[in-house]
Amino acid sequence: MKKIIAVLLLSIGFSATAQTKSDLQKHYEAFYNEMRLQGDVNGVINALTHLNVISPSKERKDTLAFVYANNNQHMQALNTIGIEKEASDSDMAVQVKAISLKALNQPKRALEQFEELFKRTPNPYLAYELADLKIQTGDLASATINIDYGIANAKDDMKYAFYERQQPYEVPLKAAFLHLKALTIFDNNKDNIDAAIAKIDEALALDPNFNLASLSKQALESRRNSPAEEDKKE
Repeated sequence: MKKIIAVLLLSIGFSATAQTKSDLQKHYEAFYNEMRLQGDVNGVINALTHLNVISPSKERKDTLAFVYANNNQHMQALNTIGIEKEASDSDMAVQVKAISLKALNQPKRALEQFEELFKRTPNPYLAYELADLKIQTGDLASATINIDYGIANAKDDMKYAFYERQQPYEVPLKAAFLHLKALTIFDNNKDNIDAAIAKIDEALALDPNFNLASLSKQALESRRNSPAEEDKKE
């Protein structure tokens, strides 16, 4: 009789636990939806974290990492889904890893993820990120391939945002590629200042308010007119 009572108590306990878990999941699912409606990022993170504890899900982890990354919490995003390149990763996970690694100044690791994204869905925006990272890591030949692709495929309505000024601004994506082209021309041969400036002038013709291109042009003109360059000419 005691054994029967013990079994009954155990089964009641398991049933109560399962019921509690189910109720908690429903509660946090409703909480998550409410936080989304209110635009409460911290609430969304809280709800998704609890849901991942109650009922772990790769899709939910990816979403949580995306919310972190979108809120500039890049370390938290990577702590959620890792930093390694995984063939089984969703597009969202690869995007989060790429963006967060770039934001945390890990260009080589970010490059791996952007390459994977470009392999899955090639487009001029990803080509720009690849070219920019490859210039940073010294792979100028490969960067040039991405730049040429971008110049050929960038549409007139495509814009790219820059943040070096206090007020962010946008320029035509093609102008951004022409600026990168100028940088590769100069980096490949420091004597090609005139050719690099000519390419920057093409970018400025598309958008005269392209501040970063103007700064690059000034730096190149200053280098061209420096005493060391004058000595070379003599």
